[in-house]
Amino acid sequence: MANPLAIMKGDGDRTHALVVIFLRGAADGLHMVPAVEDGNYFNSRPRIAVAKRDAIPLNGFFALHPLLQPLKAIWDDKQLAIVHAAGSEDDTRSHFEAQDLMEHGGVAAGGWLGRFLRLQSRPVASALQAVALSTHFPEVLRGAPAATVLESLDDFSLGEKTEKLTRQLARLYGARTDDLAAAGRTTIESLGKIERMRAMPYQPERGAEYGANHFGHSLAQVARLIKARVGLEAASVDLDGWDSHFAQNTVMDPRMANLAKGLRAFYTDLGREMEHTTVVVMTEFGRRLTENTSFGTDHGRGGVMFLMGGGICGGRMIGKWPGLAEASLVGPGDLEVVNNYRNVLAPILLKLGVGESMRAVFPDFEIEPLAIY
Repeated sequence: MANPLAIMKGDGDRTHALVVIFLRGAADGLHMVPAVEDGNYFNSRPRIAVAKRDAIPLNGFFALHPLLQPLKAIWDDKQLAIVHAAGSEDDTRSHFEAQDLMEHGGVAAGGWLGRFLRLQSRPVASALQAVALSTHFPEVLRGAPAATVLESLDDFSLGEKTEKLTRQLARLYGARTDDLAAAGRTTIESLGKIERMRAMPYQPERGAEYGANHFGHSLAQVARLIKARVGLEAASVDLDGWDSHFAQNTVMDPRMANLAKGLRAFYTDLGREMEHTTVVVMTEFGRRLTENTSFGTDHGRGGVMFLMGGGICGGRMIGKWPGLAEASLVGPGDLEVVNNYRNVLAPILLKLGVGESMRAVFPDFEIEPLAIY
């Protein structure tokens, strides 16, 4: 368990960061990680299937879409694992309902990540314990003891010429011993750290290039916070726009390119820090196996999850695979969900010390953790 004083002082060597990336809009896992040795895949998608000759081989059965090529090196480093046929029990095929269930961790108050952070035993949470790189507060962090929403570190400020106000607040909080004062002191400490960071332009390490897009910028901000030892334990990042009913390649290509470039840059930039950082990429549901008449795919069930860093045993596909034969499909022709997202998240949270409190994080669900380590 992390030392509370270490977190307040920003001793990052004593913390582990969990970065949750949500691909909103239901990313087509069968397009991102196609089953190139299953003839049903090609028969069902005669116009939009990823050609076997173009795909990046993974394990002799699955492959990566060519635009995800930057992830192959991480796979080869055994730092990237993939869970196919992943998702939740929600079968409404509604973006809103599926996202809500997944972020809340079931029918429960607050978000699963917020509950996890609240269950950690520490008197005062750092103001930067949890960060959402967004314009809105994500449901997954709802209920966290402390969470900050920002698009850039420039947003974490009291404004210009606030030195006098900051000194006055520091004196006010320094004279008191209650929880509010302690929270105020840690916030002021965090503001000071951010001010010092802003004074010097960020330079990613080892030649990492995030790209000039919002997703890359967000990951660069997370990397900067991790390396600055501000006590970051959880970060939420969204990559929107995956709803590919029409012209799937046009919709997905730029997003896959940004996802792969951003993840590869983050992995490269952090270097050894990835040992203390776990990245989870998830989406609310997948797409139907058979392409539609608009060169796209409609709402389905089973999707895909990516796991990176944090000591996972990567370079492999994890979990069950139901297959794409007609008899194995569910509903109107969907890949079945056989790997519940909670069972993917559970071993990560167990490693981070949730212990017997797992039932409080994911209530009314019988956890069967996947072997990801």
